[in-house]
Amino acid sequence: MRRALYTLALFAFLPVALLHLAWRARRQPEYLRHVGERLGLYASPPSDTAAPQQPLIWIHAVSVGETRAAAPLLEGLLARYPGHRILLTHTTPTGRAMGKQLFGGRVLRAYLPWDLPFAVNAFLEHYRPVAGVLMETEIWFNLAAACQRRSVPLLLVNARLSERSARGYARLAHLTATALHSLAGVAAQTSADATRLQSLGARAPEVTGNLKFDVIPPPALLALGARLREQYGAARPVLLAASTREGEEPLVLDAFAALGVPRALLVLVPRHPQRFDEVEKLVLARGWRCVRRSADGPVPEGVAVVLGDSMGEMFAYYASSDVAFVGGSLVPLGGQNLIEAAATGCPVLTGPHTFNFADASRLAVESGAARVVHDPAELADAAHQLLTDAAARARMGEAALAFAAAHGGATARTLSLIVSKVPALR
Repeated sequence: MRRALYTLALFAFLPVALLHLAWRARRQPEYLRHVGERLGLYASPPSDTAAPQQPLIWIHAVSVGETRAAAPLLEGLLARYPGHRILLTHTTPTGRAMGKQLFGGRVLRAYLPWDLPFAVNAFLEHYRPVAGVLMETEIWFNLAAACQRRSVPLLLVNARLSERSARGYARLAHLTATALHSLAGVAAQTSADATRLQSLGARAPEVTGNLKFDVIPPPALLALGARLREQYGAARPVLLAASTREGEEPLVLDAFAALGVPRALLVLVPRHPQRFDEVEKLVLARGWRCVRRSADGPVPEGVAVVLGDSMGEMFAYYASSDVAFVGGSLVPLGGQNLIEAAATGCPVLTGPHTFNFADASRLAVESGAARVVHDPAELADAAHQLLTDAAARARMGEAALAFAAAHGGATARTLSLIVSKVPALR
């Protein structure tokens, strides 16, 4: 009865969801592409969504962050099961674009349908996966029930659940417990995540670590980072503001204005591409000259800000910078992944709001790889100290590399769990 009421609510919300896609398409027209997939409708024969003849393993990665985190696991599955096809599903166009950039034609791509019974049943009927793997925090009640009914083992891996999210799921305690209990396995990032998931109904979740620690900076992006640094000017101090969110760029620009480092360059990379134009206007309104990364040329001495208007180049941005502030953390949005910065040896500054990456952020600070700043004044002060002290930067960079290297191994543990829970993969 509870799931029936949940489903009725979803049907009532469906017109709003369709209008939301149209509204998002004003900035990102890609939201109106492949709309049928969100309803379990597939063209025949489509290029990316044709039901494969080979056994299929399905991985769901919501957006860009989850797709990057899934990369080592997906590579492991491709190597271990060359006779299988991999389906990578997403929720956002940017996640889908990242999947294409990372894996090209080696995987199939589609949107995961909305959690409506007819849509998820059509999805499972079309692809007939031997197993499904949900990345991070994706608990869909009708999808879990449909997989259980069809005997499709469904796993939740790289699972993270903040206290805030746990309280939200607890409001739908029966539905959440039923869905979690139906899962074939749960691989949690930390013991705290495992405890919260178990309290909500997950059966014996295992702690396997964070897959993001196993993401290796691609040599091509490190080489691009070196080229970007040449474009910036090798002698210019470079502060990167990575994956910034709405309401945060003005704070970063306040900090940059107070930085007090001669010839300093700010590389500002908004998290969402539909905000590139908006952020550029904010920079110009402050009276600074700004060029875009897409211009792909030398940065004139009089330019103060480079707008990072590209996707999939975050490792290159980190490799090209002296110090990185990792965004989503000066505003209460939970922060973004700082592990990529650490993996390039870039000293990290982060705001206090890191509940989405609480354990990784805490460990990074404890290891000396990161420092917490609470407001623009502290950001300016910390960045000034590091940009003007090469020895301190070097120590922090070495700590960052050691931190990133110390927590690897999640991919092997997660693969082992998947194999042990999916008979068809043994």
